[in-house]
Amino acid sequence: MEESLNRQATNPYQYSPLALAYIGDSVLDLMVKNYFVTASNMQPYKYHKQVTNIVKAVNQAAFIDTHIEELSDEELDIYKRGRNTSTHSKAKNATQAEYKKATGLEAVLGYLYMSGQNERLNTLVDMMIKDYLACTDK
Repeated sequence: MEESLNRQATNPYQYSPLALAYIGDSVLDLMVKNYFVTASNMQPYKYHKQVTNIVKAVNQAAFIDTHIEELSDEELDIYKRGRNTSTHSKAKNATQAEYKKATGLEAVLGYLYMSGQNERLNTLVDMMIKDYLACTDK
């Protein structure tokens, strides 16, 4: 993906936590969509149902609650910056605490993407997908 977008790794600390969360949200969505499209042949509404179940704030918060100790010190710093930043938006189906945790996780994913740490990014997203599939027995 990096080569096709002609993107070079940058210093992610030059971006605000919300900017990192913004790009992290998009990267997560694309990676989860890619997983389901390449792993199965479904109707688009079925893809959408699977993807939204993984990327919604409640499940992101549950993921980070389970795996926070697996973050590196640098990732944990980015997570806390994202979680603790003031947002002007509100989650549709999540508590404010879940929304903040999800924002922190998305900041980590954006950080990994912007810094070119694709292997680690893939690892975290794969873990999210596997956790979801294990909970749904699919």
